[in-house]
Parts: sequence; structure tokens; C-alpha cells
Amino acid sequence: MEAIKELLDASKQQFLDELFELLRIPSVSADPKYKGDVARAAEYVKKKLKDAGADNVEVFPTAGHPIVYGEKIIDEKLPTIVVYGHYDVQPADPINLWTSPPFEPVIKDGKIYARGSCDDKGQVYMHIKAFDLMMKTNTLPCNVKFMIEGEEEVGSAHLGDFVKANKEKLKGSVILISDTSMIANDIPSIDVGLRGLSYVEVEVTGPNKDLHSGVYGGAVANPINILCKMIADMKDENNHITIPGFYDDVLTVSDADRAEMAKAPFSLDAYKKDLAINDVIGETGYSTQERTSIRPTLDVNGIWGGYIGEGSKTVLPSKASAKISMRLVPNQSSEKTTAMFKKYFESVAPACVTVKVMAHHGGEPVLTPTDSIAFKASSMAMEKTFGKKPIPTRGGGSIPIVALFEKELGLKSVLMGFGLDSDSIHSPDEHYGIFNYMKGIETIPYFFKYFTELSK
Repeated sequence: MEAIKELLDASKQQFLDELFELLRIPSVSADPKYKGDVARAAEYVKKKLKDAGADNVEVFPTAGHPIVYGEKIIDEKLPTIVVYGHYDVQPADPINLWTSPPFEPVIKDGKIYARGSCDDKGQVYMHIKAFDLMMKTNTLPCNVKFMIEGEEEVGSAHLGDFVKANKEKLKGSVILISDTSMIANDIPSIDVGLRGLSYVEVEVTGPNKDLHSGVYGGAVANPINILCKMIADMKDENNHITIPGFYDDVLTVSDADRAEMAKAPFSLDAYKKDLAINDVIGETGYSTQERTSIRPTLDVNGIWGGYIGEGSKTVLPSKASAKISMRLVPNQSSEKTTAMFKKYFESVAPACVTVKVMAHHGGEPVLTPTDSIAFKASSMAMEKTFGKKPIPTRGGGSIPIVALFEKELGLKSVLMGFGLDSDSIHSPDEHYGIFNYMKGIETIPYFFKYFTELSK
């Protein structure tokens, strides 16, 4: 392993330059105008896997964006680690809030600023470079397969088809994912759970055209007013979601487990300062850490309607729309939750408007075991490079395909991420620490080493 560390130190600038090339490609999966760029990013990942020494590297087309696959099988009798990640990124909007162009990576204060720097290009590229180093130093201890997709940010719509059609190709021992965060650079942690997701778009329609708000205001329904009230009524005074049956399947976390979670270092003052807010808000009876991990949520992700241009236009709009996400916890089903939301939203709409609910995508919540060989190997690897044992935590985000991998491939996942919650993923000025990038590349070979040794 000393040879890997020496080569990593010598290759630092090269590894940054290569990541920057990938970050310059605007592989936004949600916007069709970037389809060519998404394909270009897939080709770049393919090339770098080949350069690192992977075999059978291919770009597999799907009905959406492509999936990159590569492998290195050194001995069929050895364990096989399947590395999953994604090269697609969130839209950069609002562009005007970035302090540097989102697809022109720059380093400021030891951090790489660019869309996708943390989520997930920087973390995916750690695996390619860690593999590269293991190949160059002849220290790869087991087999490895890479599956890197281009649709994670839009719900991995076609990955399921690929997985089901390629079960033999994807046979392995464990799924290794770096698409999560740690508590802090000096407090390593490993996610042992993720929330699921139900994502919908709603549309409220009133009159058949925009109307003069003076002539018709007060007599004809204003869809924006009604939509805002319908959304507001979905939570009560305790920020408890009011959709009937919403909490029926929620897994209750024991007081003992909540007490263990509370031991993780957390400063509410620092949290508020980082976000420039005066106070936090959430479901009564739960801490900030619990609200963002073990409890379900309902949030508006976007809302629009009427006139939003410069100056004034006194219009009573015909339509109003919103995009709404619900984060789900163990035992909740994305399909059931989406159906529940649709029934409720339609039932509470007043007769003066019509409503439409469109489901976009979803994913299931997961819990990963802490007594598995994979978790032990990841814990040992992080302890080796960080100098302290990582804390098991639950993540608030969603990686929809983790449940799919378990269902279709029978494989558990280990979520060994190196980002920080403060990295502004999905926001303007997304960034990723050079420390984190390099520490990930250093740590991953140790996971391979310990997983192989513990599997004997």
C-alpha cells in the first residue's frame, strides 16, 4: 500500500487535471439539449477505464442515457466488487448564483468548484484512479466490475432494465458506492441507510385563459392562491404531514437507536451559521439530525404560474404548477406513497379548479447491515487512512438503485462516501475538497484489501 500512496502523491496534479476534463462536460441528464454532452461524458469514462487497465469496456445504450461497463477479472475464485456511480449531473440553474461558471472547474480554498464535483463525478473518478493505482502497482487483490450510469439524477429510469438483462455480467460479492457524505473531514462516517423518494408534479387549472385581475379577481378562482393553500394544508402546526395513511408504514426507530444517533457530533449553531438561517424548523419531537434521516418529508422543489417577468402585469392566471418530493423511510413504498398523494391532492381540490398529478420517479428506502464483511472492510479502510474509526450514520438523500441491486442481484451495498453536507450538491457553487478527493483514492484500495482478506 505504501507504493500506492507514493504514486498517488506523485500523480496528484494529473488526477486533478483528468477530473477537470470530466467536469467541463455539461452532462445534465434532465435536459434533452444536453443529450450529446451526456454521451460525451460516457465516452470519457469509457476511455479512462480502458486507460486504467479495465477489460471489456463498453458503452451500453438505453432508451435514455448510456451506461458504461468495464471489468477486471483476475481470478474467478476471488471476490468481485461491483463499483456503481453516475456521471450525469443536476442542472446548474440558477446560473446567476454561481461565483464561477458551473462547467469551468476552479480551485478555491482547497476545494474544486464545479457542477458534479462531488455529486458524483469527483467520487466516481476516485474509483477509476484507485483502480488505476492498484493496476500500476500490481496490488489489485480481487475482481472488480464498474457500472457507471447517466440517469441517476432523473431516477435511474433505465438502469433496472440493464440490470435485469445483465444479471450474469453483474454477478459479484458486493456493490461499492461513493455518492454520500461524511460528518466532517476529521470525523469519518459511513451511511448505513438512505431514504426513498416519491417525486411528483402537480397542475391546478382555473379559467380557460389568463384573465384581468381587476375585472375577474374576487369572482374567479386563482390557481396560484389555491395551489399554495393546498400545499400549505399538507402539514399541520407540528409540521406533521396530513395525507391520510402517510405514516402507516413508517418504521419506528427505537429510543436506544435514537440515543446512539445523537452521539454523532453536531453543532446546531454551526449548522445555522453555514446556511445563514436564524432557526431550524421541522416535525415536532425530532432533532435536526433525525428530521433529515429517519423521518419522511414533503417539500416543494419548484412552483410557478402567472406573470414572473420584469415589471407588472395584473393577471389572474389560468394555471399554476409545482414539483413536490417526498423523502421516504424504511417500510414506506414509493409507488404506494405516490398513489396516496394523488388521491389526497385530488380529493381536497375545490370545485372551482381541476387538478392533475403526474408521477416523475421514485425509489425505495434502504438499510444496510453493520455486521457484514463489507461494512467491516469499509470501516477498517477509513480507520486506516483517517486515523479514527468511522461512525455509522443514516443519509437523508436517495439512491434509488440500491434497493434494485438487492432485489435483482441479491447484493448488499456499502455506502462509502467522501463528500460533506456543506458541499452544496444540487445547489449553486457545488464543490468538493481536494483533501476528500485524494483521501478517497487512498482509502478505496484498502477496502479492496480488507474485503478480500475478510472474505477468505
